[in-house]
Order: sequence, then C-alpha cells, then structure tokens
Amino acid sequence: MPPTLPFRTALRYWLKLGFISFGGPAGQIAMMHAELVERRRWISEQRFLHALNYCMLLPGPEATQLAVYIGWLLHRTPGGIVAGVLFVLPSLIILIALSWIYLAYGHLPAIAGIMSGIKPAVVAIVLGAAWRIGSRTIRNGLLAAIAACAFVSIAVLDLPFPLIVLGAALAGFAGGRLRPRLFELGAAHAATKKSWGPALIDDDTPTPPHARFSWAGLARVALAGIGIGLAAWLLLAALYGSASALARMGWFFTKAALMSFGGAYAVLPYVVQGAVGHYGWLSAGQMIDGLALGETTPGPLIMIVAFVGFVGGWSHALFGPDALFLAGAAGAAVAGLFTFLPSFVFILAGGPLVESTRGNVRMTAPLTAISAAVVGVIASLAVFFGGQVFLAGGKPHWQAIAIGAIATVALLRYKLGTIPLILACALAGGVLSYWHV
Repeated sequence: MPPTLPFRTALRYWLKLGFISFGGPAGQIAMMHAELVERRRWISEQRFLHALNYCMLLPGPEATQLAVYIGWLLHRTPGGIVAGVLFVLPSLIILIALSWIYLAYGHLPAIAGIMSGIKPAVVAIVLGAAWRIGSRTIRNGLLAAIAACAFVSIAVLDLPFPLIVLGAALAGFAGGRLRPRLFELGAAHAATKKSWGPALIDDDTPTPPHARFSWAGLARVALAGIGIGLAAWLLLAALYGSASALARMGWFFTKAALMSFGGAYAVLPYVVQGAVGHYGWLSAGQMIDGLALGETTPGPLIMIVAFVGFVGGWSHALFGPDALFLAGAAGAAVAGLFTFLPSFVFILAGGPLVESTRGNVRMTAPLTAISAAVVGVIASLAVFFGGQVFLAGGKPHWQAIAIGAIATVALLRYKLGTIPLILACALAGGVLSYWHV
C-alpha cells in the first residue's frame, strides 16, 4: 500500500486553492500541476494528464472536474466531494457578495481600472498555461500537427469544440493502432521522475480498491447523482411551483451544464440566449458586467451563472420586495447547484472506468490526442482574449499591451506566481487608470 495523505492536509489545500484559483481553467490546471505534480508530488505527471484528458472530454468546468478526480483518487468519494465543493464555494460566496453590491449600489467605477490591469494578466496566464501544458504534452510532430489543426479549426474555421474533440479522438484512435509509440507518455514521465522524485500516486501505484471499475458501482453512483438532482428540482417545484423562476433555473442550468463543452466561453452564448432573451432574468448589459465581475474572482468562470441566478432572483423579487438579497442568494445557489452537480456525477461514476484504461496505449491514445488538441484550443483562446484586450475598438491599447508583455515575461521567464501577477497587474491598472495614462 502506498503511504496515505492525511485528509486534513488535503482539505487545507483544496480550501486554499478555492481562494487563489484565478486565471480561468487553463491557469487553474497549471496551478494544480505546479503544486500537486511538481512540488507536493501527490500524483505523477502521467496520472495527472490521464485524468485531465478525461475531464477535457466532458461537458462542464474541466478544472473543477480535475480537482474532484484527484480528491476522489486520494480520499474516495468524500475526498472528491470536498475537493470540488471547496474549489467552487469561495467563488460562489464572493460572487453573491459582488452581485449584491452591484445591484444595491449601482455600477462600480473602480472595477474598470482594476480590470484594465487584470485583463492583460489573464491573457498572459492563458498563454503561459498553453506553453506549460504543450511542453509536456506535445512531444512529436504528429501531436504538434493535431494542436495546430485544433487551433485553425476553432480560431479560423470557427468549428464547434465538440467536433474538434471528436476529430482529435478519432486521430488518436487511429494513431494508437498504427503508430502507438507516438502516443505514449513514458518519455515525459521519465523526465518527471528524474526531476521531482516519486509521487504518492505514481505510475506504478496499484489502483486503490475504491477506484476499481464495476458496472454496479457506475450504476449506483450515476443513479445517486440523478436522484439528488431530481429530488432538488422536485423540492423547488413543490415549494414554489414548476413554473417558478427557481424551478426553471434548475432545469435551465442543468441543460447548460450538459452543453458546456469547451468551458465557460463556449456555453455563454446559450446562457445569454436563455437567461436574457427567453426568461428575461437580466439584461444584456448586466450580463457583460457579470462577466467582468466573474473575471475578478477565483474559481471556474462558469460560476458567472451565480450572477445570473442572483440578478434573476433579485429582479423578480421572488420572496417579496423586503427580501431581495435572500431571493438573489437563492437564485445563485440554485444556479450553482444544478450547474456543478453533473460534473461530480461524471467524475465519481466514470473515474473507475478511466483508471482501468491506464497503461493501454490503444485506450489512452485518443485522450493523448485530445490533450494535444486542447493546447491548440487554449492558444486560440489567448489569441481571442488578446484581440479583445489589446485591440478593443480596432485600435491598439498600448497600456494593456505593455502590461500584458511584462506579465508574460514575468510568468514565463521569471516564474512569477499567478496570484502575485494578478495583484501586481490589478494595482498597475488601477494606478494608471487613476492618473489617466
């Protein structure tokens, strides 16, 4: 048996991560890799990437799912639930507070200056994450070609993310049979062992009993997750009616969670169409403001659904004009619960199946190809963000370009941490905005 990690130690780390996980999914994944693979050595590089590739296949926030997966692997189902809840809970609480300030006291002018510094930092973080993950995933020309095709597919051809994932999986499926050596992770892991030493959950660590696959276990967890979601919705319907805003939010955000391939930005058009156009929970301008607030908080960006739920509950005065905050908080909680519940079910039910494929190149090659494609997708996201931040309105924003360039050098060359980088860029943006530079 491998040495065990105290549950209390893991709990402290997941709570800390929930408060410092800025930078979107790419930055969050890079942060977990640096801490859990490189520094703490809780999990090996190969098993980390194996879990990440599975999470990339799923709809929903992949960084949250990766935290759930690693927590589950370390400490069974309670560990996965604690890791996932602590990863998202701080951002939920912070967004509820920011949403209340936003609605109670109007727009916050100070946010604009801070955001002018944070946005270039986010571009640098996404670019740095693409570099970090790509340097460990893309080890030959074929994987580089897959990454390049993914970049062109999404940035130039505007193909949907699920189609890109399917294409990469098919390429890996074929490549795993024709050229399996090109999809092995052994070379990268050899360097990992030499550099960082053995991991608590290493490549050759036996699969723990709770992570062994069985059809009965998969069915039991899947039914339990579906039962929890159905019971929560039926409770809302019983208390407030099936046509109430809260019940509609539960169903709407469940559908959004199941469609969110490619992360928050891929599902935002669907959320805008439903929340703004169909249900009228908030206006288009409020949606944009919510996205800006979401960018300033830790945790998954898809947590912007909490802002949508809060504004919807507040604007509809669900509990009367004297309980607007309570109505908003209820809307945010419902949006968060139904958005993230499917992710827990996917990991806790499917994790054992994924663990059973380790070491089988024919089974893991599609996941390796998907990981390479995701590098191209992340790079395209950096380009998209860069266009929005550095060329807003079609004119160069030299202040943002300067902050972004310095942030990129600090991140890649001097290995500055994510949180110091964001704080420094936020301060720079606020100061420069104050002096009208």
